[in-house]
Order: sequence, then structure tokens, then C-alpha cells
Amino acid sequence: MTQTRIAVAGAGLIGQAHMAVIQRNPACQLGAIVDPSPAAVALAQRAGVPLYPTLEALLAQDRPDGIILATPNPLHVPQALQCIAAGLPILLEKPIATTVAEGRQLVDAVARSGARVLIGHHRAHSPIMAKARQLVESGQLGRLVAVMGSATFFKPDHYFDDGPWRRESGGGPILINLIHEIHNLRMLGGDIVAVQAFKSHAARGFAVEDTAAINLRFASGMLGSFMLSDSAACARSWEQTSRENPAYASYDDEDCYVISGTLGSLSVPTMRLKTYPSAQASSWWKPFEVGTVGLVREDPLSRQMAHFIAVVRGQAQPLVTARDGLENLRVTEAIARAAESGQVVEL
Repeated sequence: MTQTRIAVAGAGLIGQAHMAVIQRNPACQLGAIVDPSPAAVALAQRAGVPLYPTLEALLAQDRPDGIILATPNPLHVPQALQCIAAGLPILLEKPIATTVAEGRQLVDAVARSGARVLIGHHRAHSPIMAKARQLVESGQLGRLVAVMGSATFFKPDHYFDDGPWRRESGGGPILINLIHEIHNLRMLGGDIVAVQAFKSHAARGFAVEDTAAINLRFASGMLGSFMLSDSAACARSWEQTSRENPAYASYDDEDCYVISGTLGSLSVPTMRLKTYPSAQASSWWKPFEVGTVGLVREDPLSRQMAHFIAVVRGQAQPLVTARDGLENLRVTEAIARAAESGQVVEL
């Protein structure tokens, strides 16, 4: 089969990660890079592909089969709309937009046009999450009751020195990191309908929060609690437990999610499973049947690319739709409002 030509707009860290994945996949090829920065010149030369300063230049001279938009967040919606108008399938990096109102414009445009838009919540392609979701949907845990989650890690001082805006409102873990977790929680528990939160900046003293404690209510009636901190020297985060990104040290004795039902619980990503054999046997005086769910670990970015190729070729519908991306942003924004106001925010 002819290789699918994919262009990458945005030659920053995530754009370069996408380029590397494309170059490893025999089903596709890197067609072009779009980036106005001088640093992109050397990247394009090393990759042996043309470099265009703008999307307009790319579309006028060298139309690819699909495009990855890994550009700064404020450009996501206008550039996605431009690509939809040109009829290009898109992998749009998260977040879908900078605000919910802006994201709605894109969701409406996708609905009107039938455009093929995949939102880059790459953890949705993780075999760990796929297996966890499969087990939850099998009913083995019974009726879902609660989920406990955490994203606790320590960002070093140079992270804030390199980007002083990260010390200011909007630069903290709620709006930077939490959106990844929201999609995972929605994959496991379904839609989130209400949130409340406390936030603190006591550890670093910056204007922005460094820690947040969050409560969640799901449409099913399940409740959740989530601990978020970028100043906690703790390994209970996805990056430090999933072993999917070798850039992070990982600890296979830690979990970042525990989802519990009336028949048992599943810890993720160790996939430790504790269940009762039946509702009649469920009792805290009775022993659990204990096991570990088997799985094969694969790079979710590579799996996302394989899926995007199928979307470009019309062989699959996007696993993470524009509407999914908007819902993740809606929940994240609601948590930010709840932490600011001290009120329960209904979605």
C-alpha cells in the first residue's frame, strides 16, 4: 500500500515526538514540516523534507494526506478550521482549544462538515487503559462505586525559571496537567457531571496553585477523588507508573488510579485485581480472589499514529473525537472555577 504522507505543523517537543513516530512507521512518511522558527530549518534538513513557514504555504504547494497540528494552544482552533476547509484529516494536539466557547466552534464545524479530526489524548491509545476499560465494561467489578486517582510529582526549579509564566495564574497543574487525567477518568467512569475542589500554593508560594484536591460526581452516580500536585515528591502519577515514557523514572509498585465496584477493585497501571466471586460472597470479612490482569505494553504515541493513518485512509472513526476533547476541557475548566470559588460546579 502507498505510504500515507503526513505533515507536522509545530516543531516543538511534541511535534518532534510525532515526527519520530512517523519515521518509525512503515505505513506512513513525513511529508513536510510547518514552522516559522529558525530552529525548524535544521530539523527539516535532517529529516530530508520541505519546510513551510505557514499552513497557507503548505496547502498551496504540497498538500499532504493528513496533518498533525502540534502548534501553540491559541492556534489550535483557527488552524484546525483552516485544515477542515481544505478537506485535510487532522490529528489535533490537546487541549482542543484555550476555552470551551472556542472549542464549541470547532466541534460545530466538525459536525457540519463530517471532517476527520482526532484529538491527541494519546493515553486513550494506551494498552493499559484499553485493558482497564475492557475489564470495567465486562462487569467484573460490579456496579461502579468510587474511583481514587492521583497525579503527584515534583517539577524542578528550572521548569519555572525556563517559563516564568508558569508561576502565574493559568500556569499551574490544573490547566497544564489535569486534562490528561480527566480523559482517563472519563474512559473508566463515564461522564463527569459535577466537581468541587480546594487549591493551595503553600509549597512554592507562587501566585498559581501547586496542589489541588478534587471531588468528582459521575453521571452513573459513582464518586471520585483526585489528588493533584506538582510540588509533591511522590511517584503516584501516570508518567512514573505506566512505564510508557522512558524519559521518566518508573516504579512498578505504585498505582495512580483505583476503581472500585460492588464486586471488586482494579488498581491501574499495575492491573492488580481483587474481586469477590459473587454478590452473595461480598463481605469485608471474606477474602478477595487476588490476581493481576495480563497485558502487553506498547507506546501509545505509536498506536495513536497507526490509528490516525487508519482515520486518514477512511478505515476508522476517530477514537478521541472533537466532542471528547471539548468535554475534557469543560471538566478541567469547571475544576478551575470550583477551586477559585469554593463552590460545587455542575456541568
